Amino acid sequence: MADDLRTRFSAALKEAMLAKDAAKTSTVRMIMAKLKDVDIAARPSGVEKVPDDQVVSMLRSMVKSRRESVDLYRQGGRADLQAKEEAEIAVIESFLPQQMDDAQIAAAVDAAIAEAGATTVKDMGKVMAALKRHGGALDMSRANPLVKARLGA
Repeated sequence: MADDLRTRFSAALKEAMLAKDAAKTSTVRMIMAKLKDVDIAARPSGVEKVPDDQVVSMLRSMVKSRRESVDLYRQGGRADLQAKEEAEIAVIESFLPQQMDDAQIAAAVDAAIAEAGATTVKDMGKVMAALKRHGGALDMSRANPLVKARLGA
């Protein structure tokens, strides 16, 4: 699927360029440049192109850093820069898998706890490992506090 994402990036770039959408063109180019950097960084370990889960992780980190920037721009009263970052977030998120909602995350956490036979916080690693099978659809940063609460941390 990594090639599928890479294909989607290329198609989105062409589409944005044809539509003369400068903001989207710029954001997709930024994604592709970051992906190239990630691929280059992975070469010493013998990987030519990073797998899909790493591409999704890269996209998530790009969104996270932009959300932090949005907060700073909001505090600094820079609505123009805030809007630019929010537009970039929308473009980046369009490539991410559909996220689970709160109810689906809770159900996945409950199933993972049952599957791992977890009873205490010491079992948290087993539960988090079981949750990884959901891949990009489950935001681990949202699941983590829920797991802690369920295990009585």
